[in-house]
Amino acid sequence: MKTLHGHGSTFMFIFSLFFHPFLPLAIDTITPTQPLIVNQTLVSNGEAFELGFFNANNGSLYIGIWYKQIEPRTIVWVANRDNPITSSSGNLTIISNGNMVLVNQTGTVVWSTNQSTVLVANTVGQLLDNGNFVLRRENDENPENYIWQSFDYPTDTLLPEMKLGWERKSGITRILRSWKTNDNPATGDYSLMISVRQFPEILLMHNQTTTYRSGPWTGRRFSGVPVMKGMSIMQFDFPDNSDEIFYSFKMLNSSIYSRLVINSSGMEQRLVWAETTKTWSVYWSFPGDCDHFGECGPSGICGANTAPICSCPTGFRPKNKQGWDLRVGSEGCVRSSDLDCRSDGFQLLKNMKLPETSKAFVDQSINLRKCREICRRNCSCAAYANTKQTNLNEGGSGCVIWEGDLIDMRQYADSDDGGQDLYVRVAASDLDRSSKNWFHDQVGMVVGTSIGACVVLIVLMILVYLKMKKTISLKKVMDRKGPQGRIGDFLVNDGPISRRNNHGETDMDELELPLFDFTTLSIATNNFSDTNKLGQGGFGCVYKGTLANGEVVAIKRLSRVCEQGIEELKNEVRLIAKLQHRNLVRVLGCCIEVEEKLLIYEFMENKSLDMFLFEKDKSLELNWKKRVDVIRGIARGLLYLHQDSRFTIVHRDMKASNVLLDKELTPKISDFGIARIFGNDQTEAATNIVVGTYGYMSPEYMMNGYFSTKSDVFSFGVLILEIVSGKRNRGSSNTASQLNLLEQAWKLWNEVNTLELLDKSIGSKFSENEVLRCIQIGLLCVEEQPEDRPNMSKVMLLLSSETVRMPRPKHPGIFIRNRNLETVTPGKPDDSMSINEITITTLDGR
Repeated sequence: MKTLHGHGSTFMFIFSLFFHPFLPLAIDTITPTQPLIVNQTLVSNGEAFELGFFNANNGSLYIGIWYKQIEPRTIVWVANRDNPITSSSGNLTIISNGNMVLVNQTGTVVWSTNQSTVLVANTVGQLLDNGNFVLRRENDENPENYIWQSFDYPTDTLLPEMKLGWERKSGITRILRSWKTNDNPATGDYSLMISVRQFPEILLMHNQTTTYRSGPWTGRRFSGVPVMKGMSIMQFDFPDNSDEIFYSFKMLNSSIYSRLVINSSGMEQRLVWAETTKTWSVYWSFPGDCDHFGECGPSGICGANTAPICSCPTGFRPKNKQGWDLRVGSEGCVRSSDLDCRSDGFQLLKNMKLPETSKAFVDQSINLRKCREICRRNCSCAAYANTKQTNLNEGGSGCVIWEGDLIDMRQYADSDDGGQDLYVRVAASDLDRSSKNWFHDQVGMVVGTSIGACVVLIVLMILVYLKMKKTISLKKVMDRKGPQGRIGDFLVNDGPISRRNNHGETDMDELELPLFDFTTLSIATNNFSDTNKLGQGGFGCVYKGTLANGEVVAIKRLSRVCEQGIEELKNEVRLIAKLQHRNLVRVLGCCIEVEEKLLIYEFMENKSLDMFLFEKDKSLELNWKKRVDVIRGIARGLLYLHQDSRFTIVHRDMKASNVLLDKELTPKISDFGIARIFGNDQTEAATNIVVGTYGYMSPEYMMNGYFSTKSDVFSFGVLILEIVSGKRNRGSSNTASQLNLLEQAWKLWNEVNTLELLDKSIGSKFSENEVLRCIQIGLLCVEEQPEDRPNMSKVMLLLSSETVRMPRPKHPGIFIRNRNLETVTPGKPDDSMSINEITITTLDGR
């Protein structure tokens, strides 16, 4: 508490005490010359609300707002709830810096609007007809310019137009907090708030413990508040955008009063004033039966209309059968059978209040079918659902995925009561497919769909036949052998391939990929001049080119003496022509003429990632946010290659120089020359020729030639650590004092000095938790054993959520190379070496 200083303030306070009966007072406003004292009140313009001093039963004096027309007095807001005036007099006034303050008889400030940015003399305090008490400039009634408002600092009551939630720009969090007791307005033990993590919902808290949650917003109502559906007298709103996230309501009939209250006993109540009986009617009240958080334990389902109220879903059984029989379901349910991942199915549970979502994975951009695919591939996925289900007959949008236990589920009797569709992972052996109802449903579905399927099949066969007659497959062109038995020994103008458009390329409707003639590309690159050269690798050079239509492209010209380059081109075209993803470089065409083999790519303005990471001046352009975006973009590209494309593709050469950046610094994976396609049931493959880049190859690939998607995960882990640190992983450890990047990261992790790995060029603008999380994910990806590394689906989950628990990393695979045992491939830089012999060791934690 503080005392007002300055002769002006003291004089005004004394003057108002002795002469207030002679001061005129605006009905809804106070000014610097018109304060509010005991026995005076402000009344809103429409006489809906009144503000003034009131005495609580504890004998203290407070400033509050109540309904003007309702008796007994119903308090909806208290200013000094935790700092009451203990004397019988007080003064609410505006001081010289423009703030509004409440002082006691001695002039001590007991409450203030406390806005440091006001510093203006012409402010007024006004009580509005919606119950909002605002501090504004005298001639400015624009709500967006309010200096302060009571709606931003609610007590225990939510009025129409008030917001419960979080304003992201200002950081204001609006939470309801109960009174200490029914007659003591001090802050109590219960609070009502919006949980903004992952999948927002309303939480009722007792101190720090959740006692009730509303379930997520379905698009029209909260899934766990079915009574909201029938409330025709009010309209609900729940916006979630970059500026704010909040819940509010408004009355459709202005003559009806309604309020939401969190009372001192921890009950959330929606009350409506009944004019006929002159009483408040409880429209809804929570928590009730099945509303207490986690009532039926992990994976248990609560049903208020069932006996007993707790049950286990298909594929689960009570954890404590004896307790379950005694109607004690708090220990929940466990699975009846172990999951197999490959053969598991999903049980549809309808009309469900979705499980607690603080650790769930949420993606608002994908549909239910895609959500199911992600969940099926992720063996840790326990259930999935739409994030929004606005119409139970038409489905919804968005995807939410749960791992581990499903907490606080409830099932309603029918769709009118609320809830959403939830798909729970169940072992195939536990799926109930033998019931009579299920059999009849399946027969009807088979009969109904078979006729349609036959029609579709016939149409597709006709289309495929016509397409095969019309199209010359690029594969056929590339597999054709010339006199010397090489794929490049034929001319582009051989046969029907010669039809070109005015840009020098073959039409897309003839080929799977356009064919350019060499002359067109030579002109585009100024005869492949050095000034147009973008870079050089083991298989040739890359040039910037401008086509006749003005399109800028990147052209990779393979070395004429490089036989491996020919196979690289053949492999790359076959693969990348079939891939479409925003984080993969797009191939626009190719050229195969006698000794020339070229690939035409989309042009990437910022070249490759390694130029930004490992060049001092360029690294300054990669702030922390951009680095995180690059990490996530690469992860999305790899996830597509491993799981979401038509084929499972292992890149085998993931490194910083093979990640290109467009003008927005969006990362795109490139160079699929040594990539491999896996069959449907294939998980790994082996090769006698190990090709790749030193420092990025996994131990099992370097030592034994075994590669899989987990090999790419290892390379990605190295990339994460390089992006975070700005240092190149050389793949070597020549002396005990010269650690490679993996050794250094592991050492700092075990010494709890992990932040020392962060690139100093980033400066101080970064999230410490985010940096530590990225480094931990990187270490998980470079673990020595492939089975210990997460798959890319799990990596994406870890990168997308700050609440998903991560295991502690195990020691990484550390390589020690001996340069006397290396053979350098001609034309390759030092970091792209073919290894004849290598020793692998591991570095234990300290």
